[in-house]
This record gives sequence, structure tokens and C-alpha cells, in this order.
Amino acid sequence: MELVTKTEKEAIEARLAGLVGNRVNISNRIAEARALGDLKENGDYHAAREQQGMEEAEIRRLEERLKNVSVIDENMAKAVANVVFIGCTVKLREHGTDDEDLYKLVGEASPRPPLDYIEVTATSPMGEALLKARVGEEVRVNAPRGVKRFTIVEIV
Repeated sequence: MELVTKTEKEAIEARLAGLVGNRVNISNRIAEARALGDLKENGDYHAAREQQGMEEAEIRRLEERLKNVSVIDENMAKAVANVVFIGCTVKLREHGTDDEDLYKLVGEASPRPPLDYIEVTATSPMGEALLKARVGEEVRVNAPRGVKRFTIVEIV
């Protein structure tokens, strides 16, 4: 089961609706290309069929994903004092430095993440380390270049 916020689920549903709505356009492109004649050397036909295949695969993937998501209440996560849940933004200090950065624990990363914080999915090593951690705790993250340690300064 995948945990997502209400906003993230709505974004997945909107993407699915857009792909389903595009089925008619792709079918029309295929029909128009087919009407041009020889299908063996018809680039438009093959491109439309390839796009249709990719979009149908994405539709199936999104439908399956929506069957397995659980929407969390962001307000409930904020009500539990000093514990990190999906939807929380936390300020972390990396050990050995005085730098503090903001991280937001999300169910799914945005296509264009904002510049004021770093998005971390709950299934990533950082997300797994942060989930259910408390303010003041040290978390260890198994990064590709070794283990990194952070202290949770505050939940914003």
C-alpha cells in the first residue's frame, strides 16, 4: 500500500483522466494515418500506434496504483506533536555542519518541486528514516556515498 496526500491522489487522478480523454484523439490519428494507404512505410501510423501503446500502459499503471493507495489526513499528521508523517515539512541539520535544510515528506514527488524545500518520498532511504521520527532525534540515511546522519531540528 502506498501512502499519499489528498493533493497527490488528485494529481494522479487528473493525469489518468487526461490520458483517458486523449484516447479519442489517438484513435483519430490512427484512423487518419491508416487512410493514407500503405501501413508498412507510414511513419504517422506507427508513431500514433506507439503513443497509444505507451499511454494505455500508463493508464493501466495509474489505475493499479490508485487501487493500492491510502490517503492520509495531513491535518491528523500535524496534530501528532513532534512526529514526522507524510505531508510534514521538517528542518534537518546534517551532522558535522551547521547547515539546516527543509525537507518535505511526500507520497509522490512533484514533477516540478518547489525551490524552498526538498521533496523526499516515503519509500526513499531518507523518507524511511524520517517517517515516524521525532523532533530532536538523530536519523541515519543509507545514501549511495555512505551513511549520513541528520538531527531533526523542528517540524515546520
